[in-house]
Amino acid sequence: MIDSHTHLDSCAPDNDELVAAARAAGVTRLLTVGMDEASNRTALAAAERFPEVFAAVGRHPNAAAGYDAAAQADLEQLATHERCVAIGETGLDYHHDRAPRADQLRAFEHQIEVAQSLGKPLVIHTRAADADTLAVLRERTGSMRVILHCFSMTDELDACLEQPDWWFSFAGNVTYPSAEALARAAELVPEDRLLVETDAPYLSPQPVRKDRNQPAYVVHTARFVAERRGVTYEELDRVVERNAAALFGW
Repeated sequence: MIDSHTHLDSCAPDNDELVAAARAAGVTRLLTVGMDEASNRTALAAAERFPEVFAAVGRHPNAAAGYDAAAQADLEQLATHERCVAIGETGLDYHHDRAPRADQLRAFEHQIEVAQSLGKPLVIHTRAADADTLAVLRERTGSMRVILHCFSMTDELDACLEQPDWWFSFAGNVTYPSAEALARAAELVPEDRLLVETDAPYLSPQPVRKDRNQPAYVVHTARFVAERRGVTYEELDRVVERNAAALFGW
């Protein structure tokens, strides 16, 4: 199984235990995602250290305040690292509004440019900003590969499905009893554009909801998605492994 989105440097315990636990659970690859200049570097360091770990580097919208030319140059340099397989997470977040919206948009548009120039997929975060996020993606991404991380735009599912190069990654919240619309979306996404993730340390899936999330727990989300799609866990495992390999080139 693949964990297509996690944040190792925000998880507990340390990376050795996290990766060992993931390995024991059958997680063969995981993508640890940077959100600012510091976490981009820790993500790349983890990817250098563990063969099953790869990195994405980016600037999260909540960390986009003051995103200037120096920040752009730093990200561009890190994005060329051989263990960096995606750009982001990036997007728009109007729920927290921790950064000016103009800065969020500038960081978002720049990361689209970086992903396009390097031919790497773009990891999207959106919260309370779906219409604006989708407008930017439609206008600027063309045929580039886009990952809708922690997919939550159930009201926009049909519009997202119309984009052939957009991928859907479901996190632990799809397992929550209150998330029926999200679970239904997980049933409808085409097999060849489906991923699962933890977004650890956040959004622990229902069977371990009382615990802090970690990459090993992606198997709970995968089992839930498999059941909702009417396939075996082993079948979903093969699908996700194949999709992730095609998307990230590992």
